[in-house]
Amino acid sequence: MKPRIVILSAFLTPFRSGAEACAEEVAIQLADQFDITIVTARLRKDLLETDTLEGRVKVIRVGKGDMFDKWRYPFLAPKEAKKHNPQVIHAILETFAGEALLRCKKIIPNAKRILTLQTDNRKFRKKKIIQSPDVVTAISKHLQGIAENLGRKDVVVIPNGIDYAAIRSACEKYKKVPGRIVFVGRLEKMKGVDLLLNAFAELPISGVHLHIVGDGSQREALKKQTLDLGIANRVTFKGYVPAPDVYKEYAEAEIFCGLSRSEALGNVFLEALAAGCAILSTNVGGIVEIVHEGAASVLVRPEAPSIAKALAKMTSIDLGTAFAAENQAFASHYDWKLIANKYAQVYKSVTLP
Repeated sequence: MKPRIVILSAFLTPFRSGAEACAEEVAIQLADQFDITIVTARLRKDLLETDTLEGRVKVIRVGKGDMFDKWRYPFLAPKEAKKHNPQVIHAILETFAGEALLRCKKIIPNAKRILTLQTDNRKFRKKKIIQSPDVVTAISKHLQGIAENLGRKDVVVIPNGIDYAAIRSACEKYKKVPGRIVFVGRLEKMKGVDLLLNAFAELPISGVHLHIVGDGSQREALKKQTLDLGIANRVTFKGYVPAPDVYKEYAEAEIFCGLSRSEALGNVFLEALAAGCAILSTNVGGIVEIVHEGAASVLVRPEAPSIAKALAKMTSIDLGTAFAAENQAFASHYDWKLIANKYAQVYKSVTLP
């Protein structure tokens, strides 16, 4: 009989970002070895209460089907988890899922508890949430250091992953578009898209075009910013697009710009490296662990003048493709199959006698 695992993730697709990718991909990759159920918040009435991922992983959504479900989640998820009699409860993201895991200590006392740190948002980083689990993992050394400062000294670093094969397949199908710049991510203040637009506005009018892929609360404000800067005809807001179309965007872009004000790691940087993009990023958080300064990777402070100068330089030279193979080789080590195996070892360490 396979060991029973319940994964707690307050959000899943269609609200997928890095943490949610971890929950979904690890569960899918390890479904043959473990009996895995994901408990998530429902959040919308059109989302099924009982569902599956790729027909292999059971998904249970708790709540009433509105956006308040994320606040109900820490109370509802432990009750649902108990129904599945898990040997291991794995919370991914220390906010709502972390709160739920803390409550599982009393509700399901015999289950081993694992927490994966995914954010450097200090508002949610409660010391008790980090110190309570049997095992704590972090997606970057940056987060590992934060946890150590809160008294947790045994944190294991397991980064998030990417679908390397799918990205490389897209690159074989689509070619680089000269002058194409892309941003992929949530349109929130922390992602620094406003900084990117200000820098882009200083570039020459001809020859460059920016695609912004993703959605979020800042979308309308950012669209207005392009109008105010006079660059609306050179910026395309793609909105939310499914993974295959995201990979097409990477494949066609010469430069990926990710100018986060804070970042725990950043899956999008790994995806861009796998696609052979040159990278312009800020030197914050866990980004510096995967983006290394070089001929086609530039790290800057999250400040408008340095960003504008770096972007102007990158768009004025022939980047070539000499760096692409090295970047792709580096990114290949982050394939989800390899990352999931590391979680499998953690699961086995707490379930095997």
